[in-house]
Amino acid sequence: MRKDSRPLQGRTVVVTGAARGVGAALARAFDDRGARLALLGLEGAGLHEVAGSLRNESACWEVDVTDDAAMADTARKVRAHLGPASVVVGNAGVAEGGPFADSDPQVWRRVIEVNLIGSAATARCFLPDLLDTHGYYLQVASLASMGTSPLMSAYCASKAGVESFAHALRAELAHRGVAVGVAYINWTDTDMIRDADRHAVLRELRAHMPPPARKVYPAAQVADRLATAAERRSTSVYMPAWLRAVQPVRAGLPAVVTHIARAELPRLERTQSFEATGLLGAGGRADERRDTARGPERGSAEEPDG
Repeated sequence: MRKDSRPLQGRTVVVTGAARGVGAALARAFDDRGARLALLGLEGAGLHEVAGSLRNESACWEVDVTDDAAMADTARKVRAHLGPASVVVGNAGVAEGGPFADSDPQVWRRVIEVNLIGSAATARCFLPDLLDTHGYYLQVASLASMGTSPLMSAYCASKAGVESFAHALRAELAHRGVAVGVAYINWTDTDMIRDADRHAVLRELRAHMPPPARKVYPAAQVADRLATAAERRSTSVYMPAWLRAVQPVRAGLPAVVTHIARAELPRLERTQSFEATGLLGAGGRADERRDTARGPERGSAEEPDG
């Protein structure tokens, strides 16, 4: 990418999970930096709405990030419509809460599929572009990548997986001029978090975290930090910044979490029912609706609008 004050000006940026939340905020942050946007996700109406709010050229594709064939088809269409991608952000993600023992195996598996397998499919299908442009792949991870949380086993497993995947990809591609970054973000004001807070147990668990760790940040603020990291081709980005201090002590986090959970979970069990939440947030519900409508078959990418 060009080394100037606006390195993303006129460049093509791909954002998955772009219909809402951090993905939609990222689209606007990259648009502010002069980029062309390719918006990918399951919610066609939401993607069109985001595209309509952008000033620069953009297009959107309704596609399931876990569908390898549809994603490969989408990458070809993005290239033909907007040019080869210089930045790709693996942002699409879902979550569920509740005890692992009572979890629906299909829902648990779907979290892994979207968050981890979907990230790998995204990177794979756009890698030819990134090799051509000497571009940048940004993987959205989480504090959950460094630690853990009871009642969020699928989410924690998937985010630990995407962190490890991104580290391996970085080492593999460094000599070929492609940079890979990991975004560690904490609680962000999205419908997923608001939906989680509707469940008393998850709300109480977050409330008993240390004050800095339970603070919720605006999606636009998070997106601005991540877009700046893309401009700089950063190896890692932390939002909030104090998450960087967790890295040196992360090996001790599981023991700390277990100590807290041993005290808090029995107390919560006496007053609350621990039940599986299903996929959280409007994005999760859209994922469930699409699965129901399509059954075992997943469709190909649709033609872009915008």
